[in-house]
Amino acid sequence: MPKIDVLNIKGEKVDEVTLSDEIFGIEPNEALVHQVVVAQLANKRQGTQSAKTRSEVRGGGRKPWRQKGTGRARAGTIRSPLFTGGGVIFAPKPRDYSQHVNKKMRRLAMKSVFSAKYNMNELIVLDKLELAEAKTREMAAVLKALNAEKALIVLDGMDENVIRSARNIPAVQTAQVNTINTYDMLKYDHLILTVDSLKKIEEVYS
Repeated sequence: MPKIDVLNIKGEKVDEVTLSDEIFGIEPNEALVHQVVVAQLANKRQGTQSAKTRSEVRGGGRKPWRQKGTGRARAGTIRSPLFTGGGVIFAPKPRDYSQHVNKKMRRLAMKSVFSAKYNMNELIVLDKLELAEAKTREMAAVLKALNAEKALIVLDGMDENVIRSARNIPAVQTAQVNTINTYDMLKYDHLILTVDSLKKIEEVYS
């Protein structure tokens, strides 16, 4: 079974923990992870873009010039896509971009990312993450000690000091065990867990 060092906020090893083989020791399914990420990004799209076709643009009811004899190309309306102010060819219309992914597929994609993070040494486990006050510089010092400047920090519950300390750092995001997703874990170079959040993850995904 995979094992990983448990660090404190100074980056020093204080313990060692055994990880669940079912979550952190599987062969990552890249194709499934890609499918889940594409679906997640598609579901974020509003699909409200819209433009007018030639039949929807106001005006253009009269033939602009006679059919023959002017030396110009034939034209039946100035609202043709060929004219300035005309309609749009194959104009985008409001549509639903959402894609459905089964729950089992989403769970397997999450496990694949957990395993990939462990395999690439991008998983960091802390004994605890507690800050005396909400100060950005304190969180920056913790991340520097862990050598993880672009990271997703997963907490086992709401911790205002940690959340407020991290929110002004551009390349850092905080989340809770019940809000993490495949895309966010892939977006950041490191995944930082506490021992408590690790236990919850193993309870949820085992």
